[in-house]
Amino acid sequence: METKTLSIKEKALQLNLDNRVYGSVAEIGAGQEVAANFFKAGGASGTVAKTMSAYDMAFSDAIYGPEESGRYVCEPRVMKMLDKEFKLCVRRLTHRADDTCFFAFANTVEVLNYARTNQGRGWAGLRFQLSPHSEPNDCVIHFKLRDNDMLLQQQAVGMVGINLIYACYYLNHNAEDLLNSLVDELMLHRIEIDFFRLTGPDFEDVDNRLFSLKLVKNGLTRAAMFGPDGSILQPSDVLYKKHILVLRGRFRPITWVNIDMMEAGLRHFKNDPEVDENKIITISELTLTDLKNTSGGVVDEKDFLDRVNILCSLGHNVMVSNYPEYYRLVNYLSRYTRKKKIGLLVGVHNIEQIFMEKYYKEVPGGILQALGAMFGENVKLYAYPTYRRTSMQVVKSDGAKIKPSLKLLYDYFMQNNKIEDLDDCNIGNLHIVSDNVLEMIKSGNDGWEKYMPEQVAEAIKTNCLFDYPCSVEYQKELEEKKKNPDIAQ
Repeated sequence: METKTLSIKEKALQLNLDNRVYGSVAEIGAGQEVAANFFKAGGASGTVAKTMSAYDMAFSDAIYGPEESGRYVCEPRVMKMLDKEFKLCVRRLTHRADDTCFFAFANTVEVLNYARTNQGRGWAGLRFQLSPHSEPNDCVIHFKLRDNDMLLQQQAVGMVGINLIYACYYLNHNAEDLLNSLVDELMLHRIEIDFFRLTGPDFEDVDNRLFSLKLVKNGLTRAAMFGPDGSILQPSDVLYKKHILVLRGRFRPITWVNIDMMEAGLRHFKNDPEVDENKIITISELTLTDLKNTSGGVVDEKDFLDRVNILCSLGHNVMVSNYPEYYRLVNYLSRYTRKKKIGLLVGVHNIEQIFMEKYYKEVPGGILQALGAMFGENVKLYAYPTYRRTSMQVVKSDGAKIKPSLKLLYDYFMQNNKIEDLDDCNIGNLHIVSDNVLEMIKSGNDGWEKYMPEQVAEAIKTNCLFDYPCSVEYQKELEEKKKNPDIAQ
């Protein structure tokens, strides 16, 4: 039976009538739109202990402390707000503590200015108890506002705030429902949520990387990131004014070819006179298409985490995106680099695909528009050679098979140094084909370990990754350890 989606007013009213839920709302930058929704619904005195907005920086700093970065629309700011407001609730409302789940909601937002020279965005968070006297949980999101009108952006902030509070209290048992409900009554063209983190004693088993995947899979954003330690990253903060080097792949499994591509590419990237070595960030990127299984086209979440765990263990930043075309990925990254360099690590086969017109049928200007967007003044392809088994030759970028009608266009990019060969790579790795290695792993054949770093091979064997044939007993033991992490290793 399908459950009816409640309106914003109905959600606010349900919270107002829930005697357990009580707390404060602090908002900066977009009015008091979340609090207003509680008051418009009626019965707000049952939920709202206090509302406030500290717009002047002097007032804000006096209440929450200064921001060293000078930026007030940032995650540290919203966390300081949550910390301050929740502690005040607990300290001042002791008479309600035995039967109340306290909360503190906070947001810090930048809406569209009068001249429309900025992009609306914000951080919002909720610190909340699910039972009286319990340690609180935190749910934090970052969102971008797409409306071309300040009032509509303010309205969207109020709606996403109510959705967040409601979801944390009533939909926390189901990740899909929780995430999707954040945009209830909001069309996806109005708001984008590109960061979500849920932590606390009631959510110790939550893997926030899966939430990042679901954000992309469910269309709430087009890309999500996390660091080598598995922490969730907010792309616009991490990539701002950085030189970005990207390696796209399936990484199933990661082999010496992937390692060599990144190392050789990084050497070339650093040698670019326009690149500041201290501002380089490298990314291993997985597309949503490459995460779907071959049988039903469904994203395999376990397989996703398996690949990510290995990449992170090697010290990689990881991005999952829904940008199957390279030019769309470049457009996305260019929003944040502010004209810093972007390097794409590609094989010769990838170059041949990039110059195929069939991939740009939906683009109004066809391949010319797509390549014009892709090869901006600050973008370069770093070409990793391939071994053609038909001709038994090592092929570089000048040997790519390009359609004759596009050859002059390809030569133009070559002559203008938009494509650079990685001429110092290890050609001894070119015989490694990841699909062949994967089949060896699945069949249990010996010898596949030599095609990848030792720690990768060990992880595959230890955790039975990529259909490695562990014994049934061992697989059961692994499952039991996942359910009971405290079991002695």
